[in-house]
Amino acid sequence: MTTSDPRTSSVALSKSGIDFIYSPRFRSIFTQAIVVLLLLWGFYEIIQNTQANLKKLNQNFGYDFLGKASGFDLSTSLIPYSFTSSYGTVLIAGFWNTVLVSVLGMIISTVLGFTIGIMRLSKNKVVSGTATLYIEVVRNIPLLLQLFIWYALVLKPLPGVKAAYHFFNDSVFISVKGINVPHPTFGAGAWVALVFLLAALIGTWFFRRWARQRQEKTGQRLPVWWISTAIILALPILGFLFAGWPVTWSYPQLAGFNFKGGMTIVPEMATLLIGLSVFYAASTAEVVRSGIMAVSNGQTEAAMAIGLTRGQALRQVIVPQASRVAIPPMASQLLSLTKDSSLAIAVGYPDLMYAAGTVNNQTGKAIEVLAIAAAVYLALSLLTAFFMNWFNNRMKLVER
Repeated sequence: MTTSDPRTSSVALSKSGIDFIYSPRFRSIFTQAIVVLLLLWGFYEIIQNTQANLKKLNQNFGYDFLGKASGFDLSTSLIPYSFTSSYGTVLIAGFWNTVLVSVLGMIISTVLGFTIGIMRLSKNKVVSGTATLYIEVVRNIPLLLQLFIWYALVLKPLPGVKAAYHFFNDSVFISVKGINVPHPTFGAGAWVALVFLLAALIGTWFFRRWARQRQEKTGQRLPVWWISTAIILALPILGFLFAGWPVTWSYPQLAGFNFKGGMTIVPEMATLLIGLSVFYAASTAEVVRSGIMAVSNGQTEAAMAIGLTRGQALRQVIVPQASRVAIPPMASQLLSLTKDSSLAIAVGYPDLMYAAGTVNNQTGKAIEVLAIAAAVYLALSLLTAFFMNWFNNRMKLVER
């Protein structure tokens, strides 16, 4: 009676090539290939169904409509625009309006949120209680509802044009039409001030680097922030003076039932900007508070022991360490703010979604228009994420 050797059988299977089926690498590649094929098949079915539905509606997929005249106006635009402009120009104007309100909202919500986050950690019960009340109330009311509240209860009851509030010797007016402020017009020599501003930024960067190296060597600290601010403000002014001050101002003046001249901040933009800034400042405050609390109390005690005041300890010791904890969740907040700016359509601010919706209603090109809007929001979100990741890498601790 003879028995087969298991090692001989294993070698035979290996030589026959059958055992590769049980290889983890093969199963991994095979599973991923199946998933990719299923995704491609799903996309193919979606495209086929879309084409069939477009044929039933006697429509063709294409972007030829972007060159046609829009026939409608926008309440505000950062680029030259009129009702004779093309649909493509409408979408570009909406894009820049979205960028404007998103960037301003990021700046205001970050500054306001940082301030409120510091206030909540205050030992003063009134200050910390006020900050806590603000955070708890604002965070638990939906953003869309807050936009309606700001628009209906704060901005809508403003007086008419004839009875507008006026400030600064009748140079600023606030009415139901919006906020009218002076508008600067730069002449031919304004480029000199721009060159001086660029030189100020470069010089400030070198000065801050030199001041940091000097402090590391000697321990002596210079008022870098104040000196940098003075340089950035003074050099452009010197540039304007050197060029003969090529700046003229257009002031708003009442003409009939509206204001003429100056620059107008429409109520819709003010509503969206205030709503986004106030809402996301509450979340930013919690991020700042959690970041500061993540720093051990020993850091504060050590800073106080070497003679720093509580304010200096906060600025020079606590906040730099807390920012390394707070930056990643802050990136999420800024991304959400950018995407939630699409709620502008609820209050009538002509952002990208407002422009896309109007173009879709007039042309019936829903797929093309929404594809453009989705691609733009995706690009803005990726750009924001890239910047925050770069900033996070700059701020993180370097291991030796």
